[in-house]
Amino acid sequence: MTTRPRTRLRLRPQGVLLILCGAALLRIALFSELYLRYVKEGLRPYLVISGVALIVLGLVGMIGRDEDEDEDEHAVHDEGAAPTDAGHGQEAHAGHDHTRNPRIAWLLTAPALALLLFPPPALGSYSAGREEARVAAQGTGTFPELPAGDPVDLTLGAFASRAEWDTGASMKNRTVRLTGFVTRDDDGTWYIARLLVTCCAADAQALKVEIRDADAPAADAWVTVTGTWHPTGKPGSDAARPVLDAASVKRVPAPSDPYEKR
Repeated sequence: MTTRPRTRLRLRPQGVLLILCGAALLRIALFSELYLRYVKEGLRPYLVISGVALIVLGLVGMIGRDEDEDEDEHAVHDEGAAPTDAGHGQEAHAGHDHTRNPRIAWLLTAPALALLLFPPPALGSYSAGREEARVAAQGTGTFPELPAGDPVDLTLGAFASRAEWDTGASMKNRTVRLTGFVTRDDDGTWYIARLLVTCCAADAQALKVEIRDADAPAADAWVTVTGTWHPTGKPGSDAARPVLDAASVKRVPAPSDPYEKR
C-alpha cells in the first residue's frame, strides 16, 4: 500500500526573497504613507497588489512534498558516494554539484530584509543640487492675480514660474510663504527646494528658490520661509531667477508627501 506524499512548506531562499520584497511593499504602501517618497499617490493600489502577489508567489515557491525531499536526499547521497570509474565520477559531479548554491542564495535575502526594516529616505538636497529648476510655464505672459490676503501660500513651482515669466509682476508688494527643504551651494548661497515628479522619484526634477537675508539652516531641514519676491531681471531672460527676501524662517516637520506634482 502506497502512502500519498505530504505537502509542506520548506524554507527556500527564492521564496523568502519574494516574501520579504512583498512585505516591504505592503509596509510602505498599505500600512503607512512611506510610498509617497517614491511614487505618486495614485499608484498606491498597484503597489499593494504587487506586494500581495509577491508574497503569494513566495509561498507557492516554498511548497514542497515529501517525495521531493527524498529525491534531494538521494542526490546528496549519490554525490557523496565514491565513483566506480572516472566517467561516472565526472557525470555525478556535473549532475549534482550544487550543494553550495542554496547557501549562497540566502545572502540575497539581506538586501530585501534591509528594505523591509529600513526604507530609503525621500530624495533631498543631493538630488536638488544636481538638477536645474524647470518651470511649467512656456514663454512670458501675464499671470492671474494672487488671492487676497498676506501671506499667500505658494508652491515653489508657482513662485518660480511667476518670478521668471510673469510680465505683470503679480507678486510685487505681496508677502508669500514657501515650504521646502534646505540645499546650499559651496559659496554659501542657500535655497529651499522641492522635487517635481510626474510618476515617481526616478523622474524627479528640482525646483529651487534662492533665499536671502536669513541664515541657512542645516541641509535637508524642512522650513517655511515667509518673505517678499526679489526681482532679478527682465521676465524671460537668463537674469530672471526665483529669489525671496526672507522675513522669517521656521523649521517644520517633513511632510508625508515631500514632492510637488505637475
